[in-house]
Amino acid sequence: MNKRPVLMPNRTSVKNIVPGKDLLCRSCASEELSIVLDLGTTPLANGFLTSEHLQLPEPQFPLQLALCSECSLLQITETVPPEMLFRNYFYFSSFSDAFLRAAEETATRLLAERKLDRESLVLEIASNDGYLLQFYKQQGIPVLGIEPATNVARTAREVRGIPTRNEFFGWDLAQRLFEEGVKADVIHANNVLAHTADLDGFLSGLRLILKDDGVAVIEVPYVRDMIDRVEFDTIYHEHLYYFSLAALDYLCVSHGLSLASVEHLGVHGGSLRLFLQHEPETPRRSESVQELLSDEEKQGLDSSEYYHAFAGKVEQLKDTLLTLLRDLKSAGNRIAAYGASAKGSTLLNCFGIDQQILDFVVDRSPVKQGLFTPGTHLPIYSPAKLLEAMPKYTLLLTWNFADEVFAQQAEYLRCGGRFIVPIPEPRVI
Repeated sequence: MNKRPVLMPNRTSVKNIVPGKDLLCRSCASEELSIVLDLGTTPLANGFLTSEHLQLPEPQFPLQLALCSECSLLQITETVPPEMLFRNYFYFSSFSDAFLRAAEETATRLLAERKLDRESLVLEIASNDGYLLQFYKQQGIPVLGIEPATNVARTAREVRGIPTRNEFFGWDLAQRLFEEGVKADVIHANNVLAHTADLDGFLSGLRLILKDDGVAVIEVPYVRDMIDRVEFDTIYHEHLYYFSLAALDYLCVSHGLSLASVEHLGVHGGSLRLFLQHEPETPRRSESVQELLSDEEKQGLDSSEYYHAFAGKVEQLKDTLLTLLRDLKSAGNRIAAYGASAKGSTLLNCFGIDQQILDFVVDRSPVKQGLFTPGTHLPIYSPAKLLEAMPKYTLLLTWNFADEVFAQQAEYLRCGGRFIVPIPEPRVI
């Protein structure tokens, strides 16, 4: 679990590196994959524990990154069954105010650009608790959510009144929807493509239920930001892929979809927003797509050399952060953590930051409060615990929402509390 990140510089087929496994690229089926980062073996990032389960063995899986030399898709080597990951899910999108604001802005924009009305349909794949579709519904636009997590889908239906199918999206579901007459003007798929083992079924299904003049709006974390900013903690078993635009372009073209345009966003540490349409008879790349593809080629995002320094940067970050935390702890300071997030689980488990360093974790989600973090077994409390216990320092695991957290915890900061932001390099606020 505390295994040092290891870079494998020689291009080798994954099936030769991992005994007993015959692995192929999930996008192009090539065997030409090379391991670029090995984070050891970790528990599932959202595998929170009750007190009764603390003494039981936790499922743990290898966490390795491999690059495909054929289509340049960066992907982890292990596929955990989706039923283990998503049927009972602990992430509710609505607990981030910034996320809700961004969702409302997106809906307002698409309403105007696509001239949606009561005859339109907006469908979201992995619709979570209805955080996005609610803004279309408020304007009288018919909506449909697809959400595999039973508990989250229930919240979407019962709290927000969002019609939600409690299923995994893929070719089978798309066929059933098509037979029911479901064709969407707008399909949203935010941060779900990276979770999908069956890319062929997902994109073929999306194309099937997208109207001829419709648009699919897809958001994915951007691999360049992850590498350049040392955002290694965004690597966990739910995220099977870390996309470049070149890898996405390959996927879209091979499924009859055209990249109409692309936008580079700051959310989640750096993301791409793709606008996909049915492939026109005369394909033409937009200026935004051409520019980003050209820039990626110049930077060498399709070559293993681009990723060679990543493991070393992760190891340097580990040494720097652990030294800081141990020095603060040795000086008699109490240290907490903010955000029982998936990325936080990767950071804590891969760096060996446990109860010897941290006293507890706080999180806004009541669903997580009262549970314990996977692997490290830290108790999770409400953020009110920070003012009650007043730890001198708090490690910010949800660094991607730093400004929002600082605003919410203004009183903690006023009383002398300090935040430690770990990414891209440790700094005390």
